[in-house]
Amino acid sequence: MLLIGESLNVISRKIGQAFKDRNPLPIQEEAKRQRELGMDFIDINLGPARKGGPELMEWVVKTVQEVVDDVPLALDTSNIEAIEAGLAVCKGKAMINSIMCRKERYEKMLPLCAKYNAYMIALLWGPQGMPRDENERAELAVELIYAANETGIPNEDIFVDGIVAPVNVQQDQVFSLLQFVPMVKDLGEGLKCTCGLSNVSNGAPDHLRPILNRTYLVMLEKNGMYSAIADAYDKDLVDIARGRRPDIGEMIGKVMGEEAVDMSSLSKELQDYVKTARILLKKSLYSDSWLEL
Repeated sequence: MLLIGESLNVISRKIGQAFKDRNPLPIQEEAKRQRELGMDFIDINLGPARKGGPELMEWVVKTVQEVVDDVPLALDTSNIEAIEAGLAVCKGKAMINSIMCRKERYEKMLPLCAKYNAYMIALLWGPQGMPRDENERAELAVELIYAANETGIPNEDIFVDGIVAPVNVQQDQVFSLLQFVPMVKDLGEGLKCTCGLSNVSNGAPDHLRPILNRTYLVMLEKNGMYSAIADAYDKDLVDIARGRRPDIGEMIGKVMGEEAVDMSSLSKELQDYVKTARILLKKSLYSDSWLEL
């Protein structure tokens, strides 16, 4: 699975301060580390960047590319002018993360994507906010893909993001996204799926977040997910994404296929993945103690 590193983010205290101070060292260290960890894209997340956004994005892109110019960048901010400033100085084919399914936004952003020959993440956040189910996701996807195609953006450059919800408060939405992902291939040849993977564990206790992220990654990939914006520092997650833990994938696949699983024959690690898969499939109600049951 293609991985987009999520850690060059304004919400990080160290990185956020480096952005503010225009201090290149922490930014360049993070970019180099993500390359070492094998990320396929590095996401530069400035947040809203309302004040001085274009200048900041241009500076960050140049700062990263001084030390890492062989890993493409995903530009992540709600400031459209900052997106263009970054695209203008990006080496290689960049990615816009993301373009919402709101006409007032995509009418401004899609021409930028076409102008700079960038990939785009088509975020299925519509005028009413979060789609209620997989069918609403498909409706929003059709609108945004059609508009992108009309602007000259081919399907091969479109990554559809159906939006990952936190399982501790929106268990139905977590399951709905699993239902939606296989539908994307029917919306147009060449389309790909992506997601902000770590959202599934937002709000869960810190020690439980990794297994939620890893399990959901396997489940999404089995349903057709092509890429994920994820934690580059979770070695087990990266190993799973790279196919180095087939035992975990096989066991989660059995749960998804409703095959019988003999828990007594499994290691504690695999038992935990089985229990977590059942939570994400709505076979059990979420609670912070699900691994103890």
